[in-house]
Amino acid sequence: MDRRVNEDAIVASHLGRSVGGCTLVDDISVQVRAGEVLAVVGPSGAGKSSFLRLLNRLDEPTAGTVLLEDVDYHQIPPRELRRKVGMVTQRAFLFPGTVSQNVGFGPRQRGEVISEARADELLARVGLTGFADRDVANLSGGEAQRVSLARALANSPLVLLLDEPTSALDDEAKSLVEGLIGDIIRESGLTCVVVTHDIAQAGRMATRMMMLQEGRAIRIGPVTEVLHA
Repeated sequence: MDRRVNEDAIVASHLGRSVGGCTLVDDISVQVRAGEVLAVVGPSGAGKSSFLRLLNRLDEPTAGTVLLEDVDYHQIPPRELRRKVGMVTQRAFLFPGTVSQNVGFGPRQRGEVISEARADELLARVGLTGFADRDVANLSGGEAQRVSLARALANSPLVLLLDEPTSALDDEAKSLVEGLIGDIIRESGLTCVVVTHDIAQAGRMATRMMMLQEGRAIRIGPVTEVLHA
């Protein structure tokens, strides 16, 4: 598909989620253009991760919907949706086995096998050349997070969701992983939504910012405008 620079890749429309009388996400509408990085910031408990999980139906909205390239995501089978809208979480949840087996997990769910060369290419992209046969049990936190990123990229997602992708890492690993993510985004023009509590990180990674408070979007706009509003 020929995707124009200003075309919306993913759109949340009046999106909301309430559980047991508690509103976690309250009537959020926001568009993310193809190739854009949107940072979602706000205090603890503001609904940042809850909002992110609604974007690929890890949680079901109780109001509103999401359009993925103009298609209501309720019309997309969940497995296909989560291939198109990939996610990297705060902690890397890897499956027992080798790094290569983890990287190839998504394609295997579709009956595909990624080649050794493709796995090596993805690992090189995240700075893990030569790690294909390594057991994931022997990885550091930063290495595991990079495998999680490579696993998400193996699905060639249209949109990548990043939920506090560096907050569980030490300062050295955090800087490395953030830099790698930034390089991949710039090189591929990948559309991303990144949740972070680190305002400085949001400023480095994103082109636009959405600030949440008590589940509502209180400001959306260019990073500098939101920070200085």
